Amino acid sequence: MAKVRLIYSHEVVSKPILANIVLRTGVPINIIEAKVNAQKGELIVSIPATNNKLKEILNLFKEEGVEIHEISETLRIDWERCIACGACISSCPTNALRFKEDWSLEYDEGKCVLCRTCINACPLKAISIP
Repeated sequence: MAKVRLIYSHEVVSKPILANIVLRTGVPINIIEAKVNAQKGELIVSIPATNNKLKEILNLFKEEGVEIHEISETLRIDWERCIACGACISSCPTNALRFKEDWSLEYDEGKCVLCRTCINACPLKAISIP
């Protein structure tokens, strides 16, 4: 599974590139976050593919003029500092941070889009990107 930021320029933003790649490869690409208008588009997607299939998909995007940035960073939570106040949870747009049943904090790396809002929201600065 790979997380990728796709940037569509003005020239290609109106084309159904992602849909065509899903149909062509049979790989269900999940859109985690999208900001699209008539001038440009930026999507964060999750691609459930590895090795050769992932390379094929990324090459198809490149051939269509889409800029690609693989996301390999992850949040680091300092569990010694974290008091589970919930400030990060309320600011997280993808619910990557949430309370478990015992009220401890849980982080789902697969949902995180590295928007950094939780970093700014944490009053104890317990969240960072190394």
